Amino acid sequence: MGDKIAVLSQKGGVGKSSIARALAVAFAGAGWQTEIADMDIDQGTATAWQQRRLRNGIEPSITVRQFGSVAQALSKADGCDMMIFDGAPHATKATAAMAKASDLVIIPTGLALDDLEPTVTLANALVDREGLPTKRIVFALNQTGSSQLEITEAREYLEKTRFSVLDGAIPKKPAFSRAHDMGLSMIEAQYKAPREQAVQLIQAAIAQYEMLKG
Repeated sequence: MGDKIAVLSQKGGVGKSSIARALAVAFAGAGWQTEIADMDIDQGTATAWQQRRLRNGIEPSITVRQFGSVAQALSKADGCDMMIFDGAPHATKATAAMAKASDLVIIPTGLALDDLEPTVTLANALVDREGLPTKRIVFALNQTGSSQLEITEAREYLEKTRFSVLDGAIPKKPAFSRAHDMGLSMIEAQYKAPREQAVQLIQAAIAQYEMLKG
């Protein structure tokens, strides 16, 4: 069975799908047969993004499929090297199932306590109620503003928990939304500065995955 990374959140608006797409592009670009499991059957934004990517002839090609259950997704995991779970925009029963099945769980968060507190709550629940090893869960600072002080304070808040925080912070930039409109990921955005910020975090996520796989 192929490896799996889950990008999950307790609430919407933290850029979960953006990270899932960028991870998929990074692995596919390295020659991995990669698939995004779009678990949001109501909106299917990852599926719509893939269609834009196909229409624009962008390489590497990314497979995206919608699944109504984690079991359905796992039944197809043998057909790829890496499956990226793009979870629903809120925590559900399926959230725990995706986390348990994955080699790494990434939980994105913004900088406000309205984002940070639910993020930590979800991580704690996955460990305390679902039995996930702490080391398999990491936080990612995403959809941030331009204030370095706010980023530092958010990182310090998360570092007081028992979980790791990925290096880097991805800002909320028009360059990323425009990239997504074209079927590109954050790490393929046109402008260098925001693209490099996204690359830093995605590379940190991949390094965390590689460390866990040993």
